[in-house]
Amino acid sequence: MECSSSSHGGRVADGCRRHRDARTAARCVRPMVPRWRVATAVALLCAAPLASAQDADELAKQLANPVASLISVPMQFNYDDWDSGGSRTFVNVQPVIPVSIGENWNMISRTILPIVYQEDIFPGAGSQFGTGDITQSFFFSPKEPTAGGWVIGVGPALLLPTASDDLLGTGKWGAGPTAVVLRQTQAGWTYGALANHIWSFAGDSDRDKVSSTFLQPFLTKGLGQGRTVSFNFESSYNWEAEQWTVPFNIGYSKVSKIGGQMVSYQGGVRYYFDAPDGGPDWGLRFAFTLLYPK
Repeated sequence: MECSSSSHGGRVADGCRRHRDARTAARCVRPMVPRWRVATAVALLCAAPLASAQDADELAKQLANPVASLISVPMQFNYDDWDSGGSRTFVNVQPVIPVSIGENWNMISRTILPIVYQEDIFPGAGSQFGTGDITQSFFFSPKEPTAGGWVIGVGPALLLPTASDDLLGTGKWGAGPTAVVLRQTQAGWTYGALANHIWSFAGDSDRDKVSSTFLQPFLTKGLGQGRTVSFNFESSYNWEAEQWTVPFNIGYSKVSKIGGQMVSYQGGVRYYFDAPDGGPDWGLRFAFTLLYPK
């Protein structure tokens, strides 16, 4: 349509301008809604992984704390190669269950049930498969750290003679104290130590008495995105035999999700700085842990 300078043409021209203005406004307005939608979608997509990473980091931090208020079920596979030419393969099933016992305190139950296969751990030993002795610990821990940031837990440790073979356990009932102390920093470090001592008080009178100290200093560093690197000794001293066993573990773990289930994977190696004659000299560890955050 052509526009002229006449009165009629002026009205037509005004109409043309209004038509062009309306089309221009429509072109300017229409894209606004999709842009907002795209921006919102992008923000949601960015926020979801961020929240997931923060959740994974928090769970990794709790896993580094033996008395955290987190239900978990670790299944820890271990392999040790023995200097005698034998080997020991075992899976520790280690459920951890915290229970609130008041406004300020938790009681944390930690169970270790070993399922063991071993062969030729000394000449003529042959092979054995079955359960070992259960170690049951109860830690009573304040829900909040001390003013200095320290987390503390103390309580009893029990030895239960559940071994299915004499060579897989002690044949003794035992008990003693256990304690843990640790500190966690804003930079992602966790450091501390766990210890217990168990004396036997009943059981098979033909078996050796039990007087054993366990000492586990540990150090972990959170790397972000649910990843952690860990270092620890799992030293034990047999007071009856006057013998140290001192394995040093290095591990790497990652918190992830399978469907709706939070889990942790871990892999690591260990070296024995000291062990009984013919005992283990190196080993491997892999763990899979089910996590049930509140």
